[in-house]
Amino acid sequence: MSIEIRDLVHIYSEGTPFEKRALDGVNLKIEKGKFIGLIGHTGSGKSTLIQHINGLIKPNSGEILINGLNITKKEIKMREVRQKVGLVFQYPEHQLFEETVEKDISFGPMNLGLKEDIIKERVKDSMEKVGLDYLEYKDRSPFELSGGQKRRVAIAGVIAMNPEVLILDEPTAGLDPKGREDILGQIKILNDNNPDLTIILVSHSMEDIANLVDKIIVMNGGKVELYGTPREIFKNIELLERVGLAAPQVTYVMKALKNKYPDIDTEIYTVEQARDEILRVKRGQENA
Repeated sequence: MSIEIRDLVHIYSEGTPFEKRALDGVNLKIEKGKFIGLIGHTGSGKSTLIQHINGLIKPNSGEILINGLNITKKEIKMREVRQKVGLVFQYPEHQLFEETVEKDISFGPMNLGLKEDIIKERVKDSMEKVGLDYLEYKDRSPFELSGGQKRRVAIAGVIAMNPEVLILDEPTAGLDPKGREDILGQIKILNDNNPDLTIILVSHSMEDIANLVDKIIVMNGGKVELYGTPREIFKNIELLERVGLAAPQVTYVMKALKNKYPDIDTEIYTVEQARDEILRVKRGQENA
């Protein structure tokens, strides 16, 4: 088991008039190597949850185990947590600060006290994983790059730490369509080529989540409302709408087509699935 969360509770401003229970008894088991989508409306607890998994904040009660290491224990060293769990915040390019791409990506591994040759290999490897050619970009200033390229450099800096769990908080926020497509494509390649890496993607885009992940966590009111495959989650449209979310747009299109094609499968959540299902129904009509 890669991640096990047991009865996790976090209360902000406890004992004051502003007290808020951000996490209310969260229990989760995420298998090693799974690609997980995390969704929920603002205030649902998803941001607080990922900060706990990365060890940025401690719970009031409960436990988090990352591959057997209980990161909620008082004696745990944060270096151990950072090596196991990498967190890429929204707009991570705002945290770039070195004069070259290579130096920026090297910063984390250097703080681990690694040898120079190992650091260089990690930089090369992480740049390759995000689709940046090492020789072309290593000596360039990160501030001269496009928004999407800056985002890739920032992600590479986290990957260079060789985490066992990679958390991406809205990695396409603020990017143009080409930048979004490039980042999501690289995340998919990263997932495909690293079967032992557990990835958690936080996103407001149901389409992005539906196209990429193995399972989805739906947060609501500090609790896990739903946890299952995209098909299992998106068939619960009424529940999703009740908690301020929605299914992918293509799912609504398929439901609308039900009036014209009664035997059409409406539990569809990607454009590719919709195409195949519409073709199946049309061919069935033609052969009838």
